Order: sequence, then C-alpha cells, then structure tokens
Amino acid sequence: MQIKLERIEDKVEFFEALTLKDLESKVNEKIEQNQAILLNVHSVSHQSHIDYESGKTYFTAVVHFKTK
Repeated sequence: MQIKLERIEDKVEFFEALTLKDLESKVNEKIEQNQAILLNVHSVSHQSHIDYESGKTYFTAVVHFKTK
C-alpha cells in the first residue's frame, strides 16, 4: 500500500441556498475550513434565480480557492 500526499493548489466549490443569509453562512463556513488547509479565496461569483412557478428565489455562489 502506497500513500501519496499532494498539496491542493486550486479548488472550486459551488453553493446554493434559499436565502442570502444562508448562502453567506455556508460560504463563510467553507472559507474557514479551507484556510485550515492553507487555501485562500481567489474569486467569488454569485447569482440569484426566481422560479416563477413556485415563486421561490434561489441564490447560488461559486468560490475559487487558491494557495498563496
């Protein structure tokens, strides 16, 4: 059995929520977790979408993490 340890240099994560506050909470939690493995936020992109049939608004975000 062989174990290889490689450092993660780039990571992209996707998030979705029904409220902006929940989305922000999810992103902040993940930022803290990724800082523990020495990844910092490189860029953030977000959007909102309204489902006209149900009347719900969906919020999404994409966060790109990179090493320094």
